[in-house]
Amino acid sequence: MSGGIDSSVAAMLLREQGYQVIGITMKTWDFSSNNYSSRKETGCCSLDSINDAREVAVKYGFPHYVLDFRNEFNELIVNNFIEEYLAGHTPNPCVRCNTFIKWDALLKKADLLGCDFIATGHYVKIRHENSRYIISKGKDDSKDQSYVLWGLTQENLKRTLFPLGNYLKSDIREIARKNGFDNLAKKRESYEICFIPDNNYRCFLENNIQNFKEKYPEGVLKLIDGKILGTHKGYPNYTIGQRKGLEVAVGYPIYVVDIDPVTNTVTLGKKDDLLKQELFVKDFNPVKFTTFTEPLEVLTKIRYKDKGTYSSIEQYNNQIKVTFFNKVSAITPGQSAVFYDGDDVVGGGVIV
Repeated sequence: MSGGIDSSVAAMLLREQGYQVIGITMKTWDFSSNNYSSRKETGCCSLDSINDAREVAVKYGFPHYVLDFRNEFNELIVNNFIEEYLAGHTPNPCVRCNTFIKWDALLKKADLLGCDFIATGHYVKIRHENSRYIISKGKDDSKDQSYVLWGLTQENLKRTLFPLGNYLKSDIREIARKNGFDNLAKKRESYEICFIPDNNYRCFLENNIQNFKEKYPEGVLKLIDGKILGTHKGYPNYTIGQRKGLEVAVGYPIYVVDIDPVTNTVTLGKKDDLLKQELFVKDFNPVKFTTFTEPLEVLTKIRYKDKGTYSSIEQYNNQIKVTFFNKVSAITPGQSAVFYDGDDVVGGGVIV
């Protein structure tokens, strides 16, 4: 229970359905000890959010615990976040957090508490079919969160409930209001990375990497044809597809099309230079099918708000090769590629 409306209403619905509910709020980050002491804590780790979650638990008469996951979160999520940027990639920490913290670590706590299931406020559906637990898009297409759950294993899914899958966001707000939680119904949603409250990952890297500017200095900024334009501010400060903050002018819009940490080079190009026909994925996790031996036609999403592009996927050594039927823009290493069969998640992995 993050203290937000979705997880709170999920707990209400389960309680009304007759489940014995235990509320868990995960403390994953401490701003005061991570160079954010001047900022008020926000989001799921703040005292206000913890109190909001506890208020729901008190009203519905179920126990509520705050569990400390800061060590696991720092080791598995924050360190990986930093490592990926230093590799010239753009990570998605929310996907990794769902896989390694919100499920793996939480299920261990659930076992200690004698719980059969864990439940979250994600807008997705789950069903059991052909001996597989399958995630599919939620009813509210604008809130669908299936993209960030591709990493969940069958063992994870076997013990998971998604109470909000058949609801619209407007329905959830109305349920909160009807149950006397007007403030919860009006609560602003957060779209920031939870451990970067100002949404400035560049400052975060500088604050959390000793001698950052000395270790990752200025380097060559060039066009895709090899023409040198000047210097960049250190390659970890850039992401594929970036247009703003480049501080160079060539008479037409330019974008980051390549980042090379070995040579400390950032390459710029036109929008068309971002278009590609294929990508490769590592760490593939199958969801709908155990495996596939022939090329499979799917809809592939390469970022959370991506509408998806039809493509063919096939096994390629230890990776998945994705061939798009139409070129896609700004394929970004470190982000997730998630494959769909209709509304069902076929599987997903990390773009290399």
